[in-house]
Amino acid sequence: QVQLVESEGGSAQVGGSLRLSCAASGRTFTMNNMGWFRQAPGKEREFVAAILWNGESTWYTESVKGRFVISRDNAKNTLYLQMNSLKPEDTAVYYCAADARRYYSGLATARASYDYWGQGTQVTVSS
Repeated sequence: QVQLVESEGGSAQVGGSLRLSCAASGRTFTMNNMGWFRQAPGKEREFVAAILWNGESTWYTESVKGRFVISRDNAKNTLYLQMNSLKPEDTAVYYCAADARRYYSGLATARASYDYWGQGTQVTVSS
């Protein structure tokens, strides 16, 4: 079982940067693939990025490739999402998520593949 707590999101101007953090409880964090999702008003939660349990591989939705970087510090049980070159369409509530499968070799993009979720944090990008 994993508990996930996200840091405060924040606001940025178009072209600016923000970094999100997600703190996980328990040593099992080091065994789990992790992901970031986001949900804009009136829309479904959508996949943003995922990272392998050991950090050796990542996967991004096309709209954030080259702008966002997912990373993790297993020694600190913390997941990060560095967001650069922000656009208004990045405005959403962002959620971190954990895949309960231990040492799983695949990176999932579907919501149903993740078992634990953070509380969500608001990111607002203005012009």
